[in-house]
Amino acid sequence: MEIFNHNANVNFLGMRKISVGIAILLMIASITLIAVKGLNYGLDFTGGVSLVVDYDNAVQVGEVRDALEKGGMEHALVQSLGGTKEVSIRLQPKDDPKSGVDNGGKVNLDKIADDVTKTLQVARPDAKLKSRDYVGSAVGEELRSDGILAAIVVIVGIGLYLGIRFEWRFAVAAIATEAHDALITVGIFALMQREFDLTVLASVLAVIGYSINDKVVVFDRVRELFRLARKAEPEEILNRSINNTLSRTIITALFTAITMAALYFFGGPAVHGFAITMLIGILVGTLSSIFVASPILLWLGVSKQDLMPKTKENPELARRP
Repeated sequence: MEIFNHNANVNFLGMRKISVGIAILLMIASITLIAVKGLNYGLDFTGGVSLVVDYDNAVQVGEVRDALEKGGMEHALVQSLGGTKEVSIRLQPKDDPKSGVDNGGKVNLDKIADDVTKTLQVARPDAKLKSRDYVGSAVGEELRSDGILAAIVVIVGIGLYLGIRFEWRFAVAAIATEAHDALITVGIFALMQREFDLTVLASVLAVIGYSINDKVVVFDRVRELFRLARKAEPEEILNRSINNTLSRTIITALFTAITMAALYFFGGPAVHGFAITMLIGILVGTLSSIFVASPILLWLGVSKQDLMPKTKENPELARRP
């Protein structure tokens, strides 16, 4: 199943100065957006009030969310707790004494819980508060630092794996493009000011894994062609590798994007962040696999000798005439 001719000869490397230049500009723009505008962290990172509400009869998550929005409690995170009668509600109280937060920032958990319960009972009288809790911002800060550390560990781990499986130049190209993909994905969230929560963080890590899979396919083809070719130049080998794997790259991206689009439209608001992040990451990762990874390999000076199997010298054979 091919979209593009397997033996096409599109000169992708001929556009390397433009493509890598655009990639660098996008990375700088993303870093600037993250530093200046910042991310719109969700309750997972900022802390907030956590409530568990029980119903006598089955209730839909969307029904609970609509009731809260009508009561002026927007951006509440509502999730089902393993059944149809119990839901978890997490929200960030407004800095307003009427909302349960005094001028000193102290949260009145009893008032907030009572307000939420009354709001829900307007729509469904069978709503009953089961438990309540307050999560401080310290926990959110720890989650943020752990998330950044996890992303760094994933990227470095991928680099080490590729350095062992291929050669150090491939590892450097992979680390550079993975950092590019992750930064631009997060930078778009900073630009759009969409909520950044644990679900989005998990999808950023998934984007890194998806993106490296694309690059490994191209890298495998590069190694194979280098070993088969006798006198081909590195630029020609890299171009042929991209062209040979282009159909596979586009088809994989297309079907994964269709899955994420279905998740966005039919999975409900709880998975919107995951689906959107994956859609952005698929686009960015696919483009970097085609236009960024191979130019970096070329500039690092990858050659046929780097990928040929190394054989140990046999002293006994060396002494023979």
